[in-house]
Amino acid sequence: MAAPSQPQPVAYNAIVIGAGIQGSFAAYHLAQRHRDVLLLEQFILPHSRGSSHGQSRITRSAYTRALYARMMPDSFRLWQRLEAEAGTSLYRRTGLVVLGPAGDTELEGCRRSLGAGEILDATVLARRFPGLRLHAGEVAVWDSTGGVLFADRALRAVQDVFRRHGGTLRDGEKVLCIEPGAVLTITTTAGVYRAPRLIIAAGAWTGALVAPLGLRLPLQPLRIDVCYWREKEPGSPGAGRAGPCFMALGLSQAPHGVYGLPALEYPGLVKVCYHHGSPADPEERDRVPPGTPHPAVALLSSFISSYLPGLEPQPAVVETCLYTNTPDEDFILDRHPKFSNIIIGAGFSGRRGHPVPTGTPELAVGVAVSPPPLPLLPTGHGFKLAPVVGKLLCELSLGEEPSHSTAPFAITRFPGVLRAAL
Repeated sequence: MAAPSQPQPVAYNAIVIGAGIQGSFAAYHLAQRHRDVLLLEQFILPHSRGSSHGQSRITRSAYTRALYARMMPDSFRLWQRLEAEAGTSLYRRTGLVVLGPAGDTELEGCRRSLGAGEILDATVLARRFPGLRLHAGEVAVWDSTGGVLFADRALRAVQDVFRRHGGTLRDGEKVLCIEPGAVLTITTTAGVYRAPRLIIAAGAWTGALVAPLGLRLPLQPLRIDVCYWREKEPGSPGAGRAGPCFMALGLSQAPHGVYGLPALEYPGLVKVCYHHGSPADPEERDRVPPGTPHPAVALLSSFISSYLPGLEPQPAVVETCLYTNTPDEDFILDRHPKFSNIIIGAGFSGRRGHPVPTGTPELAVGVAVSPPPLPLLPTGHGFKLAPVVGKLLCELSLGEEPSHSTAPFAITRFPGVLRAAL
């Protein structure tokens, strides 16, 4: 009896694993370099299992660290280029208000990143944006470039342009095995593919994919509550669709920071979330046991009563989102230390300024542990930088000098990550 035939490998010039916003932009940049690219996604598109779904994300120039602030002009330019290529709007300019105590280190970092950032006192803020309120000793920094990225539309746009440039997108294919070599072999649930270069940008699943390649990356998937709040008076000035985006840093009422933006998902609501999540297994993301406490919701209710009095103090909708952090909250953008044709992009959800605890065993993917003693603080700030991140991953995979320094994103900054391959 003849042995069953094995699927014949299909050859590509490059393979990207993960069709979230980072992986899709990496594939997009490769395809624009006339590379024959395969983009693999384990779930059927569109889906809400990862970190790139939803209608809206904040974009801004204000950053507490110059490292990211320097990338933002390039990111704005690349978003505009994608808008032109896709023939659709991907960004609505609302401005961004950064609230915090006068003299706060993070707030001053944001102001410096804007050059001469405009300072708004309580009187000016109340006149411009009646929906926001400051308290004694607090000020606001105005970022005129801030606004809302249309997240789902942006993801579709970058994937559509990728395919228009000859790229292949295959969804519903989970990667089962990565065989390293000068030409890599990728086995999925539906086929076998070969390519001389590979980019892994699989979000919360990245740790599990690279573990058999001898890497134990300190990536922590987190589940956070995404909350939407109803206006007390629909259409009131300074709230809802007419309001700016905002961030609150260093406030005693919200020690780990809060962010908000007009909720495109739910007209008449405002999205306001707390920078605090709990460790989660990405495979169990949607299985929240009944009765699970939601401390972020109680804190946000108090914050909204104090700073956003035009909103109802109880959320109208509570959803969850999956983020992934590194211990120092900076990205990973680097070559595999042993296999230089494997490029890894991960950890795009960190909030700079409040370090995540390091050196703890709970920072390993797939390990069930109690929450760490200090909070993990996600903001998902990678989405706005995805065009630049994708370009850097593309450049690394082609052996080119990166257009921005990737030294702060090296894997080797974490000791002991390279282990014997399984």
